[in-house]
Amino acid sequence: MLELTAEERAIAAGCQGDGAAMAMRIVAEAARLMGASRLIPVASAHIDGALYHGDSGTHFAEKLVRGGARVTVRASLNVGSLAPAGCAAIRLPPHEREMARRMMRAYEAMGCEPSWTCAPYQAGHRPARGTDVAWGESNAVVFCNSVLGARTNRYGDFLDIACAISGRAPDYGLHRTENRLATLLVDVGGLSRELREADVFYPVLGTILGRAAGDAVAVIDGLQGFTSEDRLKALGAAAASAGGVGLFHVAGVTPEAPDIDAALGGAPPRERIALTPADIAAALARLSTAGATKRVDAVAIGSPHLSLAEIDEVERLMAGRALKIPLYANTGRHVLAPLEAQGRRRALEEAGVVFVVDTCVVVTPILPELAGAVLMTNSGKFAHYAPGNTGYAVTYGSLAECVESAVAGRLVREPRSWS
Repeated sequence: MLELTAEERAIAAGCQGDGAAMAMRIVAEAARLMGASRLIPVASAHIDGALYHGDSGTHFAEKLVRGGARVTVRASLNVGSLAPAGCAAIRLPPHEREMARRMMRAYEAMGCEPSWTCAPYQAGHRPARGTDVAWGESNAVVFCNSVLGARTNRYGDFLDIACAISGRAPDYGLHRTENRLATLLVDVGGLSRELREADVFYPVLGTILGRAAGDAVAVIDGLQGFTSEDRLKALGAAAASAGGVGLFHVAGVTPEAPDIDAALGGAPPRERIALTPADIAAALARLSTAGATKRVDAVAIGSPHLSLAEIDEVERLMAGRALKIPLYANTGRHVLAPLEAQGRRRALEEAGVVFVVDTCVVVTPILPELAGAVLMTNSGKFAHYAPGNTGYAVTYGSLAECVESAVAGRLVREPRSWS
């Protein structure tokens, strides 16, 4: 049974205004539904609810503003439906554009940071290990839990801002130590070294993990010495898209898994999966829905948003060449700013790169409307969502294949071994 403190009851009754009261009541009701016995303080939030899905979301945010609601903890903002930092053209009808704009301004009016990125951890929002936070956006949640070692559940739209205003979250799920222990062991040690040190492998592994784990916690063994932050980002994003993964461990890499035994809490795994080359090939095939065509109408990378290091790699692979088809580079304003300062943004745009900033091509209409169109991507998350959200079929490939295909204007494959 949920027990609120005297302070929480007073806030819910309106002592800090109508907006704060509404937020506290939302958090308390969510806690009751989840079976939590109490609310816990959170140190920060990442807000996914500012992405326009309909007028009701805008009206909800504006009601909070009229009620005087302000966030009481640091609250970064996930992508919106518009691109105030410029770049790509967005095809929203006038009414939807205006409502999306009002929604974004409402969240800023409540004191949220105008970060507008799905990768806040790349923009300096990195809560300390063991810290309780309330984050939305599936890839941000899994990165926060797994790579940073902070603690959050997958907070959905509107509950996220309610947590940020109240400074509280329900005490359940991944906030609790016992729920953070792995029950599934995934062994990739039998795969080739060449494969494990290839960036293109990690979204494929994430897809397998998401399908196998669902919302269970897994520990992966065999990646020691192969991971980078961008690779873990890609793995987690694909796992959170293909399943309900909110936390994974990598033995010897992530902070709560110095070894397999620690990740499992000393208990044997309920299930053990040893991945084979055939498993990888099957998952790789599922990521491409376009079939055997050589057609590529657009290339989109950056889901989650590209880091500066990934932009550096795109620039290196382009090697000064112009693109025959557009390459949509989705990233945050925290990455665009240094590119502009160095004069690199303009040069990349002149070569055919289209920067998509503050949003992405899968959540708002940016890609041209074309019959039978094919999108090439190196993102497991894009591969999962693009067919339904954009109408484009997908061809999955490495970053190098994406760049070479954009240069050639057709699908280009590089030699690689998946054995």
